[in-house]
Amino acid sequence: MTDQKKPDQATSSEKPWGGRFSEPTDAFVERFTASVGFDQRLYHHDITGSIAHATMLAEVGVLTVEERDSIIDGLSGVKEDIEAGRFEWSVSLEDVHMNIEAQLTKRIGITGKKLHTGRSRNDQVATDIRLYLRDEIDVIAEELRRLQTGLLDLAEREADTIMPGFTHLQTAQPVTFGHHLLAWYEMLVRDAERLQDCRKRVNVMPLGAAALAGTTYPIDRAMTARLLGFDRPTENSLDSVSDRDFAIEFCGFAALLMTHLSRFSEELVLWASAQFDFIDLPDRFCTGSSIMPQKKNPDVPELVRGKTGRVNGHLISLLTLMKSQPLAYNKDNQEDKEPLFDTVDTVKGCLKAYADMVPAIRAKAENMRVAAKRGFSTATDLADYLVKKGMPFRDAHEVVGKAVAFGVAEARDLSDMTLEELKRFSDTIGEDVFDVLTLEGSVQARDHLGGTAPNQVRDAVARARKL
Repeated sequence: MTDQKKPDQATSSEKPWGGRFSEPTDAFVERFTASVGFDQRLYHHDITGSIAHATMLAEVGVLTVEERDSIIDGLSGVKEDIEAGRFEWSVSLEDVHMNIEAQLTKRIGITGKKLHTGRSRNDQVATDIRLYLRDEIDVIAEELRRLQTGLLDLAEREADTIMPGFTHLQTAQPVTFGHHLLAWYEMLVRDAERLQDCRKRVNVMPLGAAALAGTTYPIDRAMTARLLGFDRPTENSLDSVSDRDFAIEFCGFAALLMTHLSRFSEELVLWASAQFDFIDLPDRFCTGSSIMPQKKNPDVPELVRGKTGRVNGHLISLLTLMKSQPLAYNKDNQEDKEPLFDTVDTVKGCLKAYADMVPAIRAKAENMRVAAKRGFSTATDLADYLVKKGMPFRDAHEVVGKAVAFGVAEARDLSDMTLEELKRFSDTIGEDVFDVLTLEGSVQARDHLGGTAPNQVRDAVARARKL
């Protein structure tokens, strides 16, 4: 009795590597090992790389000009079919590369089989991923700039808005809302620098490394690199096909970016709560409750905060994937794509949500001001005042501590005490003390580079815009 071939199950002779095998791949193994379900998103970059490869092969005499043109025309037709939704992806052809090559050969005949001369799927996929990630990095960089611009606009608008600054989530000193927003901006500056630094290592070309040792054909890797916009070809063929550092580095950038967005999210969730009531988030970025009609839930910040764990997990996944691999390429590396793809999608989505939402945040300035008056936020200003009058800081610290204890007992802020009451703790205190005990006096006094004074906030925004 003869074996019946299952649908979409290729015989060994139909596989690109089938000459060595005497029986077809097990149907489950075929599905289990196929990557076309997720790597088909690389089709554009795969075709772009193949066109450059064919162009180079013709230039060095491996292909004729006619063969090159036939391949390029065929690949352009395949791309049109994919983008029009007419392309049928086959699991039996394993991956995006063989699906495209098989369709190319159907279109133009035996010339299509010549495209793979001088390369392997090992260097082909490494090139495709780099082309894909380079493009996505540029998209992410633009969304990151859009979010930074939104933060700068909001910070400039709220440069004079006073709020409590916190340490340990306890009221510490008054700051301006604009200054607080610029702290977020600085985190994103570092993220943007990391992203651009990562791009430099993404933008090197492994094509030409072939399976692991290079090729015997007279290829011109520098030419192919120029055609594809790479800075240079890679230097070592073994490393070229097995390196995934660039993907790990990108996920490292993403994990830090998401950590920063998660910190933003935590503060937005707190500030939007009835207990803080510092800000109002636009309705279009919130949802309600199915049973509690009064609810307005900050779902976007909460979900971004939650997605941070997802991205962190992808970083650990890729680090673990590579930790014990011998040189050169191994099938393990097929597992690099789904974590990388999902990281890219998650980062883009979170940045878009924040870039759209941040400019529309409305500060509740009076609520922030009332909160800043609670918790004795100008206590340090009183200590500094005494030091400037000649008192040692430790003594000044003790004096202010006693004044605060009195304020706690009386439920009154330092700025609400009379001069006579303050003098009970030190005769050094004079009428001019009230200049430093006000919230405005406190923030204005910190008038230096990096300080919270409103004019410093505006100067910082101006500097940032130039960048």
